[in-house]
Amino acid sequence: MESSGCRCIVERYQEVELFIAQYAGQPAALITVLHKIQETLGFVPHDLQIMVAETLGVPISEVYGVITFYAFFSLKPKGKYNVSVCKGTACYVRGANKVLARLEKALGIKPGDTTDDGNFSLEVVYCLGACGLSPVMTVNKNVHARLKQERIPEILTEYSS
Repeated sequence: MESSGCRCIVERYQEVELFIAQYAGQPAALITVLHKIQETLGFVPHDLQIMVAETLGVPISEVYGVITFYAFFSLKPKGKYNVSVCKGTACYVRGANKVLARLEKALGIKPGDTTDDGNFSLEVVYCLGACGLSPVMTVNKNVHARLKQERIPEILTEYSS
């Protein structure tokens, strides 16, 4: 069973490498290529950043700059469940910091990190488009609104394997 997991990773890498090759010499395809890598692997590893730069003909600094500028991209693998806490104005005023502190304590990680078991990642965002329901967080694409810090353990239990 373990070998099939490894093969799956190899297959996903091969898929991404073939996709990158389709855009040889096309610097304008940078974001498209990075999206494919992120969607396929869950992050953009350094070796593929180099491959993208060389294949598309862009500086590695530009690849890194795009990855770190856009919140969608990640330099590190994300967990099975990506928890995003909104700290936009409405959420901040209504207690987002308390929610975030409770999540940090419950998960034992800080924003930008992933739990040791690979189950949860935690990130801060500055708008989830649900200001009227603040404070808000998402777990993958599931929205949790009008949060109180006391609800955090219950919500996390819904996603625990």
